Amino acid sequence: MAKGKHGRHIGRRGLKVALVAIGVLALIGGGTAYAAYRYDASVADRILPGVTIAGIDVSSMTRSEAAREVAAKASETLDGSLSVTAGGHAWTVTPAALGMTADVDGVVDRAFGVADGMSFVSRVYHRVAEKPVGASFDLSFAYDDAAIEAFVSQARDEVAVAPVDARIALVDDQLIMRRPKTGEALRVRSAVARIRAALEERTTSVTVPVRDVQPEVTAAALGKTIVVDLSENSLTLYDGFKTAKEYPVATAAPGYTTPVGMWKVIDKKENPTWYNPALDSWGADLPAVIAPGPTNPLGTRALYLDSPGIRIHGTSNSASIGTYASHGCIRMLISDSEELYPLIPIGTRVIIKP
Repeated sequence: MAKGKHGRHIGRRGLKVALVAIGVLALIGGGTAYAAYRYDASVADRILPGVTIAGIDVSSMTRSEAAREVAAKASETLDGSLSVTAGGHAWTVTPAALGMTADVDGVVDRAFGVADGMSFVSRVYHRVAEKPVGASFDLSFAYDDAAIEAFVSQARDEVAVAPVDARIALVDDQLIMRRPKTGEALRVRSAVARIRAALEERTTSVTVPVRDVQPEVTAAALGKTIVVDLSENSLTLYDGFKTAKEYPVATAAPGYTTPVGMWKVIDKKENPTWYNPALDSWGADLPAVIAPGPTNPLGTRALYLDSPGIRIHGTSNSASIGTYASHGCIRMLISDSEELYPLIPIGTRVIIKP
């Protein structure tokens, strides 16, 4: 009986010891948890181990340290050189100058965000044990099309070559024959797209396209031109820049003028009637009107110019051809005037040079 009581007494003592031990362990555990929380808070401003950004190990770095390292890495791209060529022109420009930027703050935020996605215990474990979490992030870049367009606009102005129109003209009493030339222009939309693609692909050179700009007036569009050379008493018909016909002519006698300048054919007549333009001067002894026929001073064909009273016409006085004999008109042999007549449309340019 005494033995049973003694056994119960020992059992109660063992339970008490166990309860005390559990309490002590709880106190110890509570202290450890508190210490763990304090530790986690003290390193919350540092990235977990095993995190990389653009190949850079940013483990245990603060935000400013990580941002500095990542920005240095980004500058390798942003401050690099891109060679742009177009139409024989070349420029060297940096991606940064073209508006390209790196999202340094955003990727550092994502690196810190790894810890936020983990439990407290797992987070403390990786930090204390220096166990890599194995997270990696790429550095992203942004592009500014407005900056690229501004560069292309400047390049367009440098590349631009205006086309040259074909021209036959009298300048300072000299016959100018300017052949057409094709111009050149940058293909703006294609240039923007290609430069944008070069930035995205991290290439170091890009060629942007140009296009030909055709002149408004080509040699074919120039049409017919009559050139009368007073120094040689000659008439040349040009088709574009090609010599189509050449004829001897007679021009103004001394005291009279075949007007130098640029004119055009405003009318043309077969078998024209002649109306005396100078009844009070050199034509005073001539009829007021002479009908078509062999005695008509205009011959059988006449081209009327917008210079008052001046015509290109045939003459029965073939001996005068090649001399200075008219009252201002340009005389031709009857056969030559008839050959020239159908070749000349109204509006044809006529240049009379000294």
